[in-house]
Amino acid sequence: MSNWQNVIGHTWAVEMLQTSMAHGRTGHAYLLTGPEQIGKTTLARAFAQALNCTGEADGSCRAGNLCRACTLIGHNRHPDVRLVEPEVSGRGKLTLKIETVRQLQQDLNLSAYEAAYKVAILKRFDAATIGAANAFLKMLEEPPSNVVLILTANDADTLLPTISSRCRTLNLRPLSVDLIAQSLTTRWQVGDDKAHLLAHLADGRLGWAVHAAQEDVVLQAREYNLNVLADVVSGSRVQRFQLADKLASKPEALPDILQTWLSWWRDVNVLARWPEAEGTAVTNIDQLEQLQHIIQTTAPDALLASLKQTTLALWQLAHNGNGRLVLENLFLTYSAAAVAT
Repeated sequence: MSNWQNVIGHTWAVEMLQTSMAHGRTGHAYLLTGPEQIGKTTLARAFAQALNCTGEADGSCRAGNLCRACTLIGHNRHPDVRLVEPEVSGRGKLTLKIETVRQLQQDLNLSAYEAAYKVAILKRFDAATIGAANAFLKMLEEPPSNVVLILTANDADTLLPTISSRCRTLNLRPLSVDLIAQSLTTRWQVGDDKAHLLAHLADGRLGWAVHAAQEDVVLQAREYNLNVLADVVSGSRVQRFQLADKLASKPEALPDILQTWLSWWRDVNVLARWPEAEGTAVTNIDQLEQLQHIIQTTAPDALLASLKQTTLALWQLAHNGNGRLVLENLFLTYSAAAVAT
């Protein structure tokens, strides 16, 4: 059916939702979990389309066409389907406020304009404040009739147990490299080589791969991050501390930089232990020469320590650690893995 056509992969989740609809067992609340850009919002929107589709009977929602309801939902313009997103603060932190949830509650208590179901899709509900989460819990305890609530979050454990226990949870899993590469080449007309690289870098997240294919800045930023890592690993202690000071001056960029480094160190450790994983488990497939070089010239313990310290650095930054001190400690660990250029 066309109202599921934008969902790539996640076949089991689509079939589960279709079966519940076919047997009249649609729930009032769903929780879609999984990594960022894996397709949670796309699936939620397709579910909202299927619930309110008016074109199945006359065939207008087949063969690539969409009825009026499905078209409006697809463009976030349907009066009875709300997409609620958290606000971004000055420091880049996502927050879903209690005022937003209370306004949503008022809207959902009103009669639908034209839809069979009023649907609210709340993205990144793990960004909800305690007040917002408690306000939403009241909605779950006394749900309005013909209302379906769909939450998305990276992990169910980040939500209040009283909320997640009242939702039907669908944990979306990463897509295969082959499926992402095929989708990029056939649906988005991405060249084979670029699609192959992006499919590996995506870690199963089709949304990330599509965004990276359309925005050159994504791969450019990755290249910059890897160049900085090379400078850190090959630099003297003084040069490392100078880089730490420079990078710490832009704290909002540090998480993305360290995520790139974490992926690189992960590949190093995978290849160091399982050389045969080169073509399957390695993410940075365009970095094989550099990965092999550091493996051949560095003790395995130093490689593993670099991976662990990068993971710790990301955790420290997420918990308001001092950026410069975090980086200095990280670079001291990297010094054990330094190799001559």
